[in-house]
Amino acid sequence: MNTSEFAAAQWTRATGAGVDPHEYRRVTDGLASVADWGPAFLRTGQDYLERAENAESSVSVGEYLLMAARWFHVATLAPYAEAHRAAAEADRALGRALTVLEPGARRVSGEGFTGWLRGPADAPGTVIVVPGLDSAKEEFLDLVSALLARGLAVFAMDGPGQGVLAAMSTLRPDYERVVGRVVDALGVARVGLVGLSLGGYFAARSAALEPRVAAVATVSGPFRLDWEELPGPVRDIMARRTGGAEAAREFAGHVDLSALAPRIAAPLLVVDGGDDVIPGATNGGPLARLAPHGTYLSVPHGDHLLGNARADWLPRLADHITRALVG
Repeated sequence: MNTSEFAAAQWTRATGAGVDPHEYRRVTDGLASVADWGPAFLRTGQDYLERAENAESSVSVGEYLLMAARWFHVATLAPYAEAHRAAAEADRALGRALTVLEPGARRVSGEGFTGWLRGPADAPGTVIVVPGLDSAKEEFLDLVSALLARGLAVFAMDGPGQGVLAAMSTLRPDYERVVGRVVDALGVARVGLVGLSLGGYFAARSAALEPRVAAVATVSGPFRLDWEELPGPVRDIMARRTGGAEAAREFAGHVDLSALAPRIAAPLLVVDGGDDVIPGATNGGPLARLAPHGTYLSVPHGDHLLGNARADWLPRLADHITRALVG
């Protein structure tokens, strides 16, 4: 895949994460190869750090830092030697931004997870946002904002092999154990889960096996994966995140919700894009059909993660989680 094809493939994902589309084009139009992707996005993130240093108000400081976090995260979407550095920079920028903008935000970390708890201390419900194969807590800030606007508390996390933890851990299929430890650490009786991309599998699996999950939604989550049919780039990412090709093959073999979907007692919303077609990945239709309280929302023009169709699903998802958690 050449640079222009790679940039086009990442377009709605990057802009959906909040990167300015015009600046995205300026940065990617100047790339000679995909190998230049990471360094160019890292430099752009550093430009925002400099703007934060020179900003005249604390609000501007925080906004620049949030944008830096987005650019640093998108830097990790192409393989390069300093991807872990970019993930660490994204983590630091997000932490600095929340310290300025939301002094009540709290960093919560434990075995296999780290993230930020945001929202009112007396919120009527708490939602955990679960990232996917190569996403991270910095990618879904708008989803977090939508949930916060409805009065909920939100914990946006990195789990094993994700975000800032990718440098020191690998993906694991039994994500319900991680979610259980998160719920313990948050000190709440019940939670909602929103999982995006592979995080949709993690969220659905956790909803089936962790009884404290009271509401769940998936976005572009796989129902099943077939390793032999997956595209080479997806297998390559999975191999990097799991520790090698054999580990990735074994991991993909676990991604099958056929037996677990009927055990999901919580209200479930499954969101898919009609244009999200990945060979070897079965989308979420069967999950919604098999779950006792499943609802399926397919957006015909939506792509993977539906960054090109946000108005068609984001408000509905936020309302679903809020209604299921607090009535």
